This record gives sequence, structure tokens and C-alpha cells, in this order.
Amino acid sequence: MDIGIHNGWRTSVTSQGPRNFLGLRRSYPNSNINPRNRIQVGSNVHSGKRAMLISSSKKANLSASRKQRIKLQNNGGKKLTFSDFLKHPSGMEAVINAKALQSYHVVDENDNTYRCTLPKVQLMSFEVSPVLVLRVTPTQEDCTVELLSCKLEGSELLENQSENFSAIMTNCMTWNMEDPEPFLEVDVTLKVILEISTPPFTMLPVSAVEAPGNLVMQTLVDTLVPLLLQQLLKDYDEWIQNSNNTPTSISDVLSMEDRLR
Repeated sequence: MDIGIHNGWRTSVTSQGPRNFLGLRRSYPNSNINPRNRIQVGSNVHSGKRAMLISSSKKANLSASRKQRIKLQNNGGKKLTFSDFLKHPSGMEAVINAKALQSYHVVDENDNTYRCTLPKVQLMSFEVSPVLVLRVTPTQEDCTVELLSCKLEGSELLENQSENFSAIMTNCMTWNMEDPEPFLEVDVTLKVILEISTPPFTMLPVSAVEAPGNLVMQTLVDTLVPLLLQQLLKDYDEWIQNSNNTPTSISDVLSMEDRLR
């Protein structure tokens, strides 16, 4: 058995071909071994374990939806429609439910994108604020609200958990002002993809997470949609009332001045 020195190590050479100190054949650029495989084998053990966990993690697909209709107030003598309401700042605030937000600001005026911060909530011993980015697309016939992103802010530990889920939400609103009983209808769909990476849930089948998760999601949607509709109706009624009390012509202004004398 020959003794050789390779890279400062004493090794035994029993066959032809370059080998390392463990007796394994070295990889060269012209080797048949895939370079990507070499990187994975030679990478840090902890990084390898983490990559393995991420690639093998399960994902639960949760969803819920609800469609509901509510009557709109007759707008009286003025020909005001719900689309007119949405053109007013009060309408936009009502659609994103600004009264329930801690704060909001316009991200892009061109496509009506808003960054909305919800009030802080207590999760375990941490305080976090859910932050939503919403896009509102109003037309003469309908209005669509889309959730573009959702994350948690406040605690670094929980902020990192934002990477473990993604959410898609659409709220399609339609209305009919020509109907004998004008109405507003909303159709809300919420979908969440949740990465299952925490024991003991990782040992359960995905269905064991999806079944109760869907129930929680549906309960949430069933609770929030009626509240959203009630607030929309209240804001719309207030806008109609204020619009009817606002003079729109010179005669209206003179009439109001006479009443104030």
C-alpha cells in the first residue's frame, strides 16, 4: 500500500485516480457528477437540513366564500348611484373599511392601491399589526377589491411567520339602481396557503389541518361580510343624506339663504 501526501494529509493510494483523505474520488470539472449535486453534498449540514425541511414541508390550502345582498336606500330626487358614491372619497374609504383601520395611505393613485394597517392584536406575548395592501377597481357596473399582500409587523419572530403563508382575497361588488328595490351584492372569496412546518402538525395528514382550518375561515368570512355590508350601507346612506342637503344650483343656494334669515 503506497503512502501519498495530498493537500497536507497522509493518504493511502490503492488504485488509480485522484482521491481525498476519506478515500473518496475527487470531483473535477469534467466529472459526470452534476455541479448542483456537489454543492448540496458539500454544503453546511445545518443549511442542508433546513433546505430539506423547506422542500419537504406540507402545504394546506384553506378557502372560504360568501355571497350576500342588501337593499340600498332610494336616493330620492337626485339621480345618485352607487358608482357615484365610489367616485367620492367617502366611497373609497367605505370600500376599504377605513373606520376599522388604524391607518391607511395611498400607495399608487393610478390603480387605487392602498396600504392598510389594522389595529394591533395580541398573539401570545407579542403585539403585531396586520398590514394589507388592497387594490380597488371601480367601474360603472361593479367594483372589485383585491388583496395583493398580507404580512405581520411588530414582532420579528412573528414577522418571519409571514413567509409561511400567502393569502388571496377578492370582493366583487355589484349593484342595480334600476330595480324597484335597489340592492348591493357582494361576493367574497378568501384563499390561504399555509406552510405546515411546526410539530406536531407536520406529523398529521394535510386534511387534518385543512378541515378545521376551512371551518375557521368560513366562520371568519360569515362574520365579517355582514359587518362590511352594514358599514357600507351606513356610509352610503350618510352620503346620500349629505348630498341631498347640499345645494346644487343657484336657486337651491338662494332658498337655503332664505331659510337661514
